[in-house]
Amino acid sequence: MVDGLIIRSSSIHAAGCYTTRAIKKGKRVCEYDGPRFTKDEADDRYQDRDITYLFSCGENGLVIDGFGTAMFINHSCDPNCESENVDGRVFVVAIRDIAAGEELTYEYNLYDSDDDEQNCYCGAKKCRGTMFSEAEVKRRARKARALAKAGR
Repeated sequence: MVDGLIIRSSSIHAAGCYTTRAIKKGKRVCEYDGPRFTKDEADDRYQDRDITYLFSCGENGLVIDGFGTAMFINHSCDPNCESENVDGRVFVVAIRDIAAGEELTYEYNLYDSDDDEQNCYCGAKKCRGTMFSEAEVKRRARKARALAKAGR
């Protein structure tokens, strides 16, 4: 993993994770770690919170309740990292060379949320305006069309 990660103010969202050292493409930056429990347990635990640090970690429906440096990595529609799931462990990996001083970001690809919106404030030139995955955006559009059709 990479040494030299710091947390400081971010123009994307409150606090962000930055690197003080250059990172090469393909390098594992850090692990998204913390307690694991089911999505239903997470929904119960965080039903009254606007912000959570939950990360899906596999096909078995478990989520990681983020703890540590990785929980401060913000979403971007033009990220410099991506998440990699290896046997239920989630690593953040550089998808391009990253210069010292850059904020680390990855595409959250949110899905299966009870929230109506997950607005994105990443500021990328081609920002989609949402942290939902493209598949989730399409699923919601299909659902809205079906509801509109049924309402006629």
